[in-house]
Amino acid sequence: MTKPVLRFAPSPTGLLHVGNARVALMNWLYARKSGGKFILRFDDTDPERSKDEYVDAIREDLEWLGLDWDREERQSLRQDKYDAAIADLKKRELLYPCYETEGELNWKRKAARQRHQPFIYDRKALTLSDDEIAALEAEGRKPHWRFLLTDGLVEWDDLTRGLCSFDTEHVSDPVLIREDGSLLYMLGSVVDDLEMGVTHIIRGEDHVTNTVSQILLYLAMGGKPGALEFAHMPLLAGPGGSQLSKRLGSLSLRELRNDGFEVEALVGLLTGLGASDKIEPASLAQVLEKFDLDHYGRSTPKFDPAELASLNEKVIHDMSFETARPKLVAAGMADANEMFWNAVRGNCWRVAEALEWWDVIHQTVIPEIDAEDVDFVKQAAEMLPEGELDATSWKSWTTALKDATGRKGKQLFMPLRKALTAREHGPEMSAMLVLIGSEKARARLCGKAV
Repeated sequence: MTKPVLRFAPSPTGLLHVGNARVALMNWLYARKSGGKFILRFDDTDPERSKDEYVDAIREDLEWLGLDWDREERQSLRQDKYDAAIADLKKRELLYPCYETEGELNWKRKAARQRHQPFIYDRKALTLSDDEIAALEAEGRKPHWRFLLTDGLVEWDDLTRGLCSFDTEHVSDPVLIREDGSLLYMLGSVVDDLEMGVTHIIRGEDHVTNTVSQILLYLAMGGKPGALEFAHMPLLAGPGGSQLSKRLGSLSLRELRNDGFEVEALVGLLTGLGASDKIEPASLAQVLEKFDLDHYGRSTPKFDPAELASLNEKVIHDMSFETARPKLVAAGMADANEMFWNAVRGNCWRVAEALEWWDVIHQTVIPEIDAEDVDFVKQAAEMLPEGELDATSWKSWTTALKDATGRKGKQLFMPLRKALTAREHGPEMSAMLVLIGSEKARARLCGKAV
């Protein structure tokens, strides 16, 4: 039995966003779960918009997610393959020239909307005489080229949507070549899918209608019926149900990573949305172990940055010092130790949040001491143990203060926290007291800014 071959084919015209990242994850997971192959193929046939910097960025983002690939291709280096396919399609009159301008096509689209009908290209170009074509070309018009669809039904059993059936009467002949000679994605994609032995395509449901043309082009170029399987998954929506905008920089993987989001949080969310399982932070290995495309439904999954932040918080709370250490160094806490990290991680939703508590320990803090607590805090300073403090110092100190003053609960602990950290909330004071140290703690309790 042939092992599945899947591909992820991004256009390197910008940074990788969460929607495309989810598509990449699904294709990789399906390939690896089935023991198949995963191809990274850059759709870089648009020379003006495709940039090498985005190729590098996409590679880097995929590697950050944990993805690897068995083969990498760039369509810009395969033009000879596409030229041969174009020549063959033209020879068989399956690719035909059309001379309508974009303005004329827009007028036809507008007229169709006014009739409350979808726009279907009328194939007027097929009726042009040689003299009419010569006259149009004399005007300086250059043709775009459309693929002539076969009349009839096109059906496939979609791995996500079930049986899909379309009558080509309701589908326009697709444009494969622009007026300037550049290719639209479909021709290059089908040529490559055939040559590279792609067997499965997992992508967004916005491509469902394109699949009709893609299947017919695939067959016209020698593909076997049923050899290519599709899964069209619902597109991610925002928290309110609106479609995610690709223009939102905050949803690029680069921005999310720079903002301190951990890969386990993003992988857990992107692979958990739309599935029947509970969404939890997860490594790629954990997701792969239980991955099954059948677990994903038809409802629209909602990508909520607040949910991502909540998952990230869980990752941080469980993160070991060994994992956190290089991130702490990068955030300006080069001398952080395990005691510090274990003390503060429960108050962070990302590693960089630890800097607040690093500054409380190492930078100047102006103590907050309410008027009614001045005498109590002064007494606390006098009763603070001399010398090096340890994990038991806070309890023994506050117990002694309780016995001496009669204070307890919030009345006992809050004035001490505010004097030592200038905050009402934060990490456990038993650890913070040790980290601040006896000398600095006593000075702050005496109202000194240190």
